[in-house]
Amino acid sequence: MKQRIVAGNWKMNTLMHEASRLVEEVQQEVDARVIPSHIDIVVCPPFPWISDTAVRLSGNHGTHGSKKASVIRCGAQDCHHEVFGAFTGDVSAPMLVDVGCRDVIVGHSERRQFHGETNELIARKITAALRAGLRPIVCIGESSDERARGRTTEVVSEQIDELITYAGAEALNASVVAYEPLWAIGTGVAATTGQAQEVHALIRSRLTAHGAPDTPILYGGSVNATNAADYFACSEIDGALVGGAALSSTTFLAIINAACTAWSE
Repeated sequence: MKQRIVAGNWKMNTLMHEASRLVEEVQQEVDARVIPSHIDIVVCPPFPWISDTAVRLSGNHGTHGSKKASVIRCGAQDCHHEVFGAFTGDVSAPMLVDVGCRDVIVGHSERRQFHGETNELIARKITAALRAGLRPIVCIGESSDERARGRTTEVVSEQIDELITYAGAEALNASVVAYEPLWAIGTGVAATTGQAQEVHALIRSRLTAHGAPDTPILYGGSVNATNAADYFACSEIDGALVGGAALSSTTFLAIINAACTAWSE
């Protein structure tokens, strides 16, 4: 069965009590139903709340710590490419594993834009994550200017090709790719299903040509409770990387429900 994924990226949002309430509300609803084993639910809180979130999801939270472990996976929003060292303010992949993470987002457009991350650096993070036992969720996508100039195919293909050059096809085959058009992130202007399907087909073709045919490909960019089902009906879309809509348990649960309905078998 093809693996499907709904991941929530909280970015630099929530205070501790808000994060605790959010994960508790999502966990209660998700664990009260049967989620198909081929659908992974992931939450990626800010670094300070990862440990508490992971403990809650493990079932060890509270006085007695006797709750059943949740099916929800805890992820992180980034990791460093080295294991340990003098890198003030950074967090390594083994540290994330040690506090209960199973997934990590790498190469998000905001990291590329505001921190100058290159495909080579992102590839090193992919390698570091896999070595530590984390599943990388690797973000790629074009800007509004690049799309306007008809360079979407060129830009996306170059990103995939360079990531495979530096990390290897095997690494990408063990990862998840998230297509996030920069012009749709946090803007409320989501890609049409036709636009998303077209780029996802391109990504699938490039990955397959490089020997990475099994990589799940997610769509990210203003995914919400209203449009999620339409995206999930697309043959080349294997899930969603959700931003703002993941900060509300109501909307995130609606997206999860749409995934379960679309991929019940």
